[in-house]
Amino acid sequence: MHCAYSPLKNFPKSEAHVLSADIRGSMYRLLKLVITVDRRHYKLTTMTELDIELDFLRELVRFSHEEKMLSFRQYQVWSGHLAELGRMVGGWIKWAKEKAAAEAEKKKGVKR
Repeated sequence: MHCAYSPLKNFPKSEAHVLSADIRGSMYRLLKLVITVDRRHYKLTTMTELDIELDFLRELVRFSHEEKMLSFRQYQVWSGHLAELGRMVGGWIKWAKEKAAAEAEKKKGVKR
């Protein structure tokens, strides 16, 4: 997360307390949701929240680039990191769904 602070410091003062703060807040919410998912027994709902927050952060970063607050290179780096996080979250969600389906099948077999 520390690599994200440098570009945020270069945002114009008019956006420093708005868009920059929203991006930082979104990064902190992502971190909190990852920790929450790790601690919960039923993970899928929280994983969906995590996926939504990641999409929100992607949009904030895209908007920052469109408004010329992030250079093309900075945008590429951020996009790469966010894409990797998306793949991780997607894999985690797939795993959770498969696990839930396997547990449902197991319970179904026990009831017969």
